Amino acid sequence: MPLLTTTIGAYPKPESVAVPDWFDPGAMDTSVATRDYQTAVERLGPEAEAVFAEGTRQVIEDQVSAGIDIPTDGEVRRENYVHYHCRHLEGFDFETLTHRVLRGGAYETELPTITGPVRAREPFLPHDWRVAQSFTDKPVKITLPGPMTIADTTADAHYGDPKALGADLAAALNAEVLALAEAGCRHIQIDEPLFARKPEEALDYGLANIDRCWQGVPAGVTKVMHMCCGYPNHLDQEDYAKANPNAYFELAEAVDASQVDVVSIEDAHRHNDLGLLDRFRNTAVIFGVIAIARSRVESVAEVRERLKAALEHLPPERLMAGPDCGLGHLGRELAVKKLRVLSEAAKSV
Repeated sequence: MPLLTTTIGAYPKPESVAVPDWFDPGAMDTSVATRDYQTAVERLGPEAEAVFAEGTRQVIEDQVSAGIDIPTDGEVRRENYVHYHCRHLEGFDFETLTHRVLRGGAYETELPTITGPVRAREPFLPHDWRVAQSFTDKPVKITLPGPMTIADTTADAHYGDPKALGADLAAALNAEVLALAEAGCRHIQIDEPLFARKPEEALDYGLANIDRCWQGVPAGVTKVMHMCCGYPNHLDQEDYAKANPNAYFELAEAVDASQVDVVSIEDAHRHNDLGLLDRFRNTAVIFGVIAIARSRVESVAEVRERLKAALEHLPPERLMAGPDCGLGHLGRELAVKKLRVLSEAAKSV
């Protein structure tokens, strides 16, 4: 039977959306996108909403035309998948940025500072979802950054306790998740790439906070969690730091016992031992079969063969096909080419 296909989150912004983005050349390891985002939005003036809506329409149409069954809104409105959300929460200061060195020295940047208790404000993602959903009959998935990932991509000057910070972040995220569910969004994804980098912390308190994010979510909403293993600074960078390949094995059984319905893992950039999939006895898997950091376009045959190999471990109703992570480095033309390969392969297994 054909496999369902989805994307993970970020998609290359149309040129008309003139706001900074982490995927801009040289921006991922600097504070440029975070520092200049609000000014760029204000520069758009009263046309800002129309610009974001039109950009969203274009990326939705790209995905649907390529054959994707569950597209995302492409995170077109966001400077990056973490800080856009933080701007809508109490407790974050975007005027006072704090210098931090991240990921063992791989990144050195200025980050928004947590200066008080983190709390939800008025829901904002239901609006983003409604706009995106208006452009397609396909179900649009909306993404949120997870508590551990938010904590790692900001600077804490208030809590001094990652567990307490994580619990408050989870409560704030839960408010947004429930608002999305009430609005009608049926595919909600929480991104926690930090889990693969810090599996001990993920097992200690990270997954408990993910479950807090899902509290009260009604039946019929698919609860997705994404765990990639690391992002490059630019396309075709092969030497960037990746999480330990054993991390997925350390986390799999705990993820399977959590409230997560679907877990997204990467496999294209670095193949897994597919015995990993046997550890997911209840959880469905979005299997990354398209590399997001390489300009080479995969062949339909190679993607099909990897999906067939995965189907030796999971039934088709618990396997979906997707890219490893967001597609922001690729540019729209290359992204569409890769998504067409993904779709053709998934529908031919």
